[in-house]
Amino acid sequence: MRRTTTKRDPKTGGTAKQKVLAAIERLPADATIEDAIERLVFLAKIDRGLAEVDNGKGIDHAEARRRLLR
Repeated sequence: MRRTTTKRDPKTGGTAKQKVLAAIERLPADATIEDAIERLVFLAKIDRGLAEVDNGKGIDHAEARRRLLR
């Protein structure tokens, strides 16, 4: 049997599995599987963006505004 190391998110203190379960539990009772997948993809994109900012790959507010106003 292969052992894996559980990775904890330093910002939330939870594992990816815990974050997924929490997100699913917050969905309304009539949510579809597609709703759950959409929510999880959205949260994954947020996590990816925050990781990029943490690694110095983000842009400041003024630059974002300049790009949007082109």
